[in-house]
Amino acid sequence: MAGLREKQKADRRGRILRAAVARFRSVGYRAARIEDLAEQAQVSVGTVYNYYRTKGDILIATVALEVEEVLESGAALLADPPAGALDAIRALVFGYYDHSLNYLSKEMWRSAMALSIEAPETPNGARYSALDAALAAQVTDMIAALQARGEMRRDLDAGAMGKLMFNGLNQEFVDFVKDDAMTLAELRARIDAQLGPLVALMEAT
Repeated sequence: MAGLREKQKADRRGRILRAAVARFRSVGYRAARIEDLAEQAQVSVGTVYNYYRTKGDILIATVALEVEEVLESGAALLADPPAGALDAIRALVFGYYDHSLNYLSKEMWRSAMALSIEAPETPNGARYSALDAALAAQVTDMIAALQARGEMRRDLDAGAMGKLMFNGLNQEFVDFVKDDAMTLAELRARIDAQLGPLVALMEAT
């Protein structure tokens, strides 16, 4: 019986998030109402509030859904990185970017970033920061794996380099979501122009 209840809860949570994605995309995050999400998810407003206290909670849960799927794909890539340091880093990073609009629009990303900046000490702010930290850690893990394989210099601090690389990549993503006209292809081109010289400095000789 407990297993059935958990399954029903997971189903309701999934329906709410799917409804939120659809509604946020169609009318925008700020214009969407909890009542409309509930109707689209075929649950009561009270049920929505049982799972999420605020609309911001729903948005950050959507970000978490996006990032957790990205991290899962990244973990599979880390288990067997492509040959060549640049190709391995590109595959990891482009996997992040290419998945970034699966659930969230640029407007949704901007709203989520604003929530994390305006209230960093809140559960939502802390969760957003933790997701960023997990992505940065994965970049570090890729650098360490490439060092172990002899493709990157072993004298480099993988943690410091991973954080440095992620911070640059993250700022490019911020610029991407700020500009509704910028395409993923344009973002990729900007990253390629930076990754090539950076990885060349890090590669083992």
